[in-house]
Amino acid sequence: MTLELRSCTYAYRRWTAPVLKDLDYTLPPGLTILLGPNGAGKSTLLKLAASVNLPRSGTVALDGTPSRSRTYRRSVAWMPQHITAMSHLTAREQVAYTGWLKGMNRRDAWDKAAGALARVDLEAQADTKAAKLSGGQLRRVGVASALIHGARVMLLDEPTAGMDPRQRRVFRDILRSLTGDVPVLLSTHDVADLAEESDNVTVIDEGRVLYTGTTTGFLAHAPEGVPSGRIAEAAYTALSEPEKPRSEPRGQ
Repeated sequence: MTLELRSCTYAYRRWTAPVLKDLDYTLPPGLTILLGPNGAGKSTLLKLAASVNLPRSGTVALDGTPSRSRTYRRSVAWMPQHITAMSHLTAREQVAYTGWLKGMNRRDAWDKAAGALARVDLEAQADTKAAKLSGGQLRRVGVASALIHGARVMLLDEPTAGMDPRQRRVFRDILRSLTGDVPVLLSTHDVADLAEESDNVTVIDEGRVLYTGTTTGFLAHAPEGVPSGRIAEAAYTALSEPEKPRSEPRGQ
């Protein structure tokens, strides 16, 4: 499975500067953390990969299937930053509705919604109104909605924003249980957010990729002598200096 963006340029308005310009990116297998400051282009990259937006120029494809096609959209799951509780729907009904929107028939969507909720540890809340769930639970509903239709790629935009430390721990465990099935690309502006637990890291700033590679390779950019709790932050700071885009350091 290969998700690729090739020579992609995108601007939200024709008269504004592109957020991304001539971007090349290939999503690696496993869990990849997409790091970058606010305004770096993370959400834009995810929206292009999810076929929510189409590039002004360039191509987005999954194993050669273009992002403009229905097949592509059914193969990719996208969780936006803000999950809205649908009025009067239970958690199971909301997840099933998402499956129906993705092309599933109603019976299959209803049956598989229960399994998707179980995978994110929300089986007990299946019949609870979505509007009554906590913020962390609602985000897990978002992940269940992304899982229900058997997506081949998962794209998550700032999924841990607003979670307390316990909720983040639960969410991390859920993600680790999923990445054996599908590649996951998760964006965050918090350099410490999951960096040590991911398989890969991609750093983006001002619409260009500064680094993409293994987490070990990412952490290797930290200067010597940095305390263990600050290694991810130090690596990110080193990569954010105005230098040429990098991949793996030598020896990694």
